[in-house]
Amino acid sequence: MLTVTSVAQESLVLLFSTIGQTAIVWLPIFLVYMAWKLWYYYKQAVYIRNIPWVMLEVKIPREISKSPKAMEVVLGIFFQTYQSNKLARFTQGIIPAWFSFELVSLGGKIHFYLRVPKFHKNLVESQIYSQYPGIEISEVEDYVPNVPVYGTPAASDWKIWGVEFKFDKEDAYPIKTYIDYGLAEDPKEEFKVDPMTPMLEYLGAVTPAEQVWIQILITATRARFHKSGTWFKKQDWKKEAVALIDKLMKRDQFKAGPDAAIPFGALALSPGERTVVEAIERSMDKIAFDCGFRGIYLAKKENFKEANIVGLMSSIKQFNSANLNGFKPGVTTSVDEAWKDFRGIRVEKMKRKMFNSYIRRSYFYPPYVGKAMVMNTEELATIFHFPGQVAATPTLAKIESKRGEPPVDLPL
Repeated sequence: MLTVTSVAQESLVLLFSTIGQTAIVWLPIFLVYMAWKLWYYYKQAVYIRNIPWVMLEVKIPREISKSPKAMEVVLGIFFQTYQSNKLARFTQGIIPAWFSFELVSLGGKIHFYLRVPKFHKNLVESQIYSQYPGIEISEVEDYVPNVPVYGTPAASDWKIWGVEFKFDKEDAYPIKTYIDYGLAEDPKEEFKVDPMTPMLEYLGAVTPAEQVWIQILITATRARFHKSGTWFKKQDWKKEAVALIDKLMKRDQFKAGPDAAIPFGALALSPGERTVVEAIERSMDKIAFDCGFRGIYLAKKENFKEANIVGLMSSIKQFNSANLNGFKPGVTTSVDEAWKDFRGIRVEKMKRKMFNSYIRRSYFYPPYVGKAMVMNTEELATIFHFPGQVAATPTLAKIESKRGEPPVDLPL
């Protein structure tokens, strides 16, 4: 009489026997595929290592009066640099360009930085000048080498805390943007409520012995990641947005056809539901990017303040909306319960990883790959734009005088 154990053993023997007998067919294919993948990742790593980068610092004038809409126009140029040549991607390792927008407090002094590939430098500068003619853009040295690499002996007296933010809901739900704050046009300064102000106030309040680094990395969005519950389907935020609207409108409950009738109740949305649908539809009309959003607070151990961790988290709350989307901690350099890492080994490893991924500006490709969010130009312009007089943070560096053109009748 066969037992369950004997049946299982016979099944395993048959399985391994079949695999061995068919190895002449699948093994060469598998080895060729693995060799191609290794070669492809090698070419990609070589390409990434050889990208020349430049760090641009933007200084803004005191009398700037632009709406964040201007920054939204600027952001459009970053999507146009998408590399669509698939042959070059597979044979030379060429990948779509990515960019880093960084809002940094060095001892309480606030800086706006953009880190871009050198071959895009002129394009980026011209686009920014076209919308903000009074600003100054200069190529500067990277600020991160001023802090020892975390985990090395030189950094033994430093302490850091880092976070990578993620959305509270699906990508299709937008965050609270400058349009929701009434900044769609260029209102008078006294009527402006700039959502960046809490972030700037927090950055300006840290002491000379502390630093805060906020980084937003972007690359042109595309279908990505395996969709949960499927083998081969990938996430597509616009398709998900359409499906979400159908669900909110209750369209998915009724079949289409010449005789199909949609009950009035299916379209009788509450004011809150209607606001959500309109926000999602507006979001779908915008250019979108895959984004990584992270922040690091660091100081020497004697100057490190736990309260500034709370401040970093609180400084982005104004972008959150109960009905729409918002940011919450994704990956952090801490554990919620001490017993999970009582020796601190796991936390130290997370801190080294967070620090190294930040200074490498790595998020979309190895050595560090995070799970990106999709944000459109409206959302990005809300989080990162050049504020006007409404942002009265004393430590926000501004140009004292506007740069003017020489008189047209100036003798040569």
